[in-house]
Amino acid sequence: MSMNIIMKAAERETRGPKTDSGIFLPATRGFMDDLTVTTSSHIQARWILSALEELKIQGDEIPTIVDNPIKCLGKWFDDTLKDNTSVKTVQTQVVDWLKKVDKSGLPGKFKAWIYQHGLLPRLTWLLVIYEMTATTVEAIERKINSHLRRWLGVPPSFTAIGLYSRSSQLQLPLTSTLEEYKVSKSRLVMTLRDSKDSKISKAGIQTRTGRKWSARTAVDQAESILHHKDIVGNTCTGRQGLGMTHFQQWSKATPKEKSSMVQSEIRTVEEEQRRAKAVELSRQGAWMKWNLPERKITWAELWRMEPFRISFMLRSVYDTLPSPSNLHQWGLIEEPSCKLCGERGTMAHILSGCKVALTQGRYRWRHDKVLKHLAEILDIERRKKRLSKTESKQIRFVREGDTGHATKSQQHFILDKGSEWNMRADIGKKLVFPECVQTTLRPDIVVWSQSSKMIVAIELTVPWEERCEEAYQRKKEKYTELMTTCRERGWKAWLFPVEVGCRGFPAQSVWRMLQAMGIVGKARKTAVRQLGEAAERSSCWLLHRRDDLSWKPSAD
Repeated sequence: MSMNIIMKAAERETRGPKTDSGIFLPATRGFMDDLTVTTSSHIQARWILSALEELKIQGDEIPTIVDNPIKCLGKWFDDTLKDNTSVKTVQTQVVDWLKKVDKSGLPGKFKAWIYQHGLLPRLTWLLVIYEMTATTVEAIERKINSHLRRWLGVPPSFTAIGLYSRSSQLQLPLTSTLEEYKVSKSRLVMTLRDSKDSKISKAGIQTRTGRKWSARTAVDQAESILHHKDIVGNTCTGRQGLGMTHFQQWSKATPKEKSSMVQSEIRTVEEEQRRAKAVELSRQGAWMKWNLPERKITWAELWRMEPFRISFMLRSVYDTLPSPSNLHQWGLIEEPSCKLCGERGTMAHILSGCKVALTQGRYRWRHDKVLKHLAEILDIERRKKRLSKTESKQIRFVREGDTGHATKSQQHFILDKGSEWNMRADIGKKLVFPECVQTTLRPDIVVWSQSSKMIVAIELTVPWEERCEEAYQRKKEKYTELMTTCRERGWKAWLFPVEVGCRGFPAQSVWRMLQAMGIVGKARKTAVRQLGEAAERSSCWLLHRRDDLSWKPSAD
């Protein structure tokens, strides 16, 4: 009531500023206990202030903004009515926040979590309310990136693409400050433009973001792209069938859905810029040549990882490990050669291409580590009790006027088709192929049923990620003749060459094999994750022992 009395006393002095559309804005705006005066000239402002000079509440004078800056909805207002001082204060606050988190004594992964869920939401609101340029936000993000790199154990040369990318092979649960700034500013533009209050929507309010990036232009481009998608219609993505995903049309979307679609499109444009930059990077962008499923890291997985594993995981994907080649490029050693064989010691050579390491059995040791996990997974599935399924061929008639019920087609897995399954794995001792065929070939895992005359051969490879397809074709050609011989003798035979990348990225063949054996859903995801972690841990140990001339594998 008292605020309304103050506003009514000031409204009689003058009108507010006139907008380009011809609408006069009110001279005073009040919210809670704050009052804002907006006029087109300082003379009109003096008229209004003169009406407020003698106002006192219980003997206390109302302070002016010159003597006492006020804070409204988190934004500070001073006598200059500009955000220059506040922007510098925000930059200082971000540095202070990062220093406090850095000195907290917590592990690096917890510090990264504090940034994502504590610092970033507070910072995003400040980026919305203040007129801050994109260049200033980029400077803030560079300071944040330097701390994130140190907390995650990666070198300063580690690209920011590895921290924030949503389409790379390895995706972290971190969000870019610059991306949140662009999305929030675009949301502000749409909120002001589409406001139900005509005085706000027709006022022509401009959201200033500097000359490098314009929020209004970004919104217009996003809406143009969405209009074009509306014309083209629903397109197929990858191997998806028709109607697999919901396609939201722009013309039929509600205002809230349109706002969400524009924000998603702006994030997509930002991600495309990251991918375009990754193409220019010869080493840190080599993951774009992989034809493997993406790996999304969750916070729950980060909690289980040791700091050195997090560091190895990130640095191995983006080729920033301390290999002899990288150390020579950084100026830390004179010769980039491998200490075992003398060839150029690149990361690919150390982890999968050294002939001496192959002769000593280092790669075989890593292969057996992954094979043990795979054998345990398949053995658990093999031992499960399975009900005998008899297919009933019945014709269901539908009476006139009734509707028939669609029957769900059940999936038939390989292990469901037979009984009394046996399994052998090439671990510890030499594998002997079942008596159905005499051969010297030794697949890594053989699962067979003598009574049902069914046999499954699984061949595991732990190659360099870029050579997974080559390994698949090589192993398939190697065992094709053996499978043909089994079929000629009346056996039903299946061959599954599977590849798990040496840096912890299982190929699509692993997913297909597990599904064919009856491991689906959450169990399949868990199995794939375990295989990837086994390969990653083993490669981390091989890198740690890369300079040892002799090799003695660990006991576990």
